[in-house]
Amino acid sequence: MIKSMTGYGRAEEAAGNKTFLIEIKSLNGKQFDLNLKLTPLLRPSEFAIRSLLSEQLLRGTIECTVSLKENGGSGAVTINKQMAKAYFQPLKEVADDLNLQLSEYILGALLRLPDVVTPNSDSLNEQELKQFMQILQNAINELNKHRILEGDALEKDLIERINNILAYQEKISELEPLRQHRMKDELRRKLEEQVGKENYDSNRLEQEMIYYIEKIDISEEQVRLRNHCDYFLNILKEAEESKGKKLSFVLQEIGREINTTGAKAYDASIQKLVVLMKDELEKAKEQVLNVL
Repeated sequence: MIKSMTGYGRAEEAAGNKTFLIEIKSLNGKQFDLNLKLTPLLRPSEFAIRSLLSEQLLRGTIECTVSLKENGGSGAVTINKQMAKAYFQPLKEVADDLNLQLSEYILGALLRLPDVVTPNSDSLNEQELKQFMQILQNAINELNKHRILEGDALEKDLIERINNILAYQEKISELEPLRQHRMKDELRRKLEEQVGKENYDSNRLEQEMIYYIEKIDISEEQVRLRNHCDYFLNILKEAEESKGKKLSFVLQEIGREINTTGAKAYDASIQKLVVLMKDELEKAKEQVLNVL
């Protein structure tokens, strides 16, 4: 089983008399890269929140937004005057430039902007924080469900690509003996055309051809290619949760054997199969970029 790095999770629940809305979006990325947007109420708990997200999501470009949707308590709130002025001043400058009058209703709009109105409490109490962390876990669980669903589709596609490469490799193995005989006949024919059949030592020619055929032999590359493909398929079956990097490294090795096969082939039929293998490999590489 594999997981995709792409997913979306959402949870909206109450913690004490406060209702939190948590949204988490995940895209592919080489490392764990978190963009965390919190309400001021949760700033003291930011480290714990980041730690939970890192432990649960492992890798990817993550955007997590936490909103305090409502405050059902009767406690007072604080109006951040500096923040309100910071929002208001650019609006006033634009209005002056355009000779417009700012409506008295703009105050209501300012009060709805982020961080202008905040609860008086500096942080959540212990019970509220415990409830909030469970809400965050619920959002993470939703995201992971999406990751698993997309991972299933990725796994099926990757298996198809690797099986296609193995099928082309089998065809190359069938062509390899014919290629060697054809190359020997072609070398002998050219030599006879150049110097004549009676003017060369056939034993020496046979020795030279053996040396030459060994240099362009692709049997070792084919064995390594099969082994790498089998290893790739075995990794897909492993229980390890994050294996995108490992799969990517194996694909690099598969590509190295395919390239060497193409460079040593000197055969049009095999070259065509190599091109098809490269096409499947590139498609697999694109998919692995999304694997956790």
